Amino acid sequence: MADILKRNKALSVNPLKASQPIGGSLATLGFNRAMPMLHGSQGCTAFAKVFFVRHFREPIPLQSTAMDQASSVLGADENVREGIRNIAEKSNPALITILTTGLAETQGADVHRNVREFREANPEFADVAVVAVNTPDFTGSVETGYAATLVEIIRALVPDAQTAGTYPGKRKRQVNVLASYMLTPGDLEALRDIFEQFQLRPVFVPDLSDSLDGCLTDDDFSPVTIGGTLISEMATLGDALATIVIGDSLSKAAELLEAKTGVPTYPLPHLYGLKANDALMCALAKISGNAVPERIERQRAQLQDAMLDTHFMLGQLRVAIAADADLLAAFIDLVQEMGADVVAAVTSCNTPLLAKIPVASIKIGDLEDMELMGRANKVQLVIGNSHAVDTAERLGTPILRAGFPLYDIIGGYQKTWVGYRGTRQTLFDLANLVINYSHEEIPVYHSVYAQKPASELTDRPQPCH
Repeated sequence: MADILKRNKALSVNPLKASQPIGGSLATLGFNRAMPMLHGSQGCTAFAKVFFVRHFREPIPLQSTAMDQASSVLGADENVREGIRNIAEKSNPALITILTTGLAETQGADVHRNVREFREANPEFADVAVVAVNTPDFTGSVETGYAATLVEIIRALVPDAQTAGTYPGKRKRQVNVLASYMLTPGDLEALRDIFEQFQLRPVFVPDLSDSLDGCLTDDDFSPVTIGGTLISEMATLGDALATIVIGDSLSKAAELLEAKTGVPTYPLPHLYGLKANDALMCALAKISGNAVPERIERQRAQLQDAMLDTHFMLGQLRVAIAADADLLAAFIDLVQEMGADVVAAVTSCNTPLLAKIPVASIKIGDLEDMELMGRANKVQLVIGNSHAVDTAERLGTPILRAGFPLYDIIGGYQKTWVGYRGTRQTLFDLANLVINYSHEEIPVYHSVYAQKPASELTDRPQPCH
């Protein structure tokens, strides 16, 4: 059980977290013909859009209710209703999500009531799904905003099994996949291939691999998302064989989906490392009734060989990790599986998962906290998003860029981390960072050669400088 270290300063010196509205927008962007609308000032939306454009390097559909001084004081209900109507008329979306910001929450906005009022006044837009979500940016993070939005989308769009006439297993190959924010478009593409090898058809909720994969389209411009999970697919989730849930943050969404549909749930905390991927393969073999394909067995053997090849560089390595809870847990499991020592673990906000992560302590804080902890513990490698690059430079360590946002590299959003192949490449990346960066002698050399006499040390590898 990790010791959770609470914040002890009044402000974030070097912020780590991205806000809940950004997380809610990210979840929305995984649905076909969708439009997120942030209920707040124009600056709130513009700032979020910058994050997305720099990370995905794609045009991002995002709207604002444009609260000003008058509406912030007197009320902005009309802004919400008019905003929904304008989007429905001009963009013809299948889904609109209304995501609150800190300004709207402080003002006391009731966006759920606003949606009901819009429905009563505009019955002609009955075919447009409108979902309201409370995502104040003064609490939570991109992870909690993403999860809260999925809960509300499932609540609004997935019919109860009794009224819809659905039942588990009616679609004999379909498997629902609740995909955490930490899964990249590249991860989802790799997962689709794995599911199809088991003769299964995955329905990702949401599916960023289809909407934010960097694919050129024939359309010159689209005001809404192109690709992603079809809204019509949400009505079929109750007919699936099973639901795979990737990420502890989606536990509430998974519970709600199972309660509405009766489809059994298979929770997986992440898909980083040998043990985690073994759990996925066992689950898919059980669901499909098929043996693990030979191709996947070979990939597992390749990962085992990569673990042998890289353990000299990664064993006893002192690592600092800064990420939201799901991704933090994933990387801690991965590097500990290789024998590394996590000397600094920092996350953005407190969640139930943190207490179960197998490290001595986890700091709820910012990148300054990671820097101080890393310097005190002589960290040798940093894992974090692009905001942590300067921190790693000051610590004199290499950095593995991971998480959100990644704005100083090309294609970071498309990198595959999951599966045996993704894990194998991640181990290679970590090992290459270690051997190509100036650092202390690799600690594992001591343990490998400590018991040998001097006459047998002629083949001892030389430390990198």
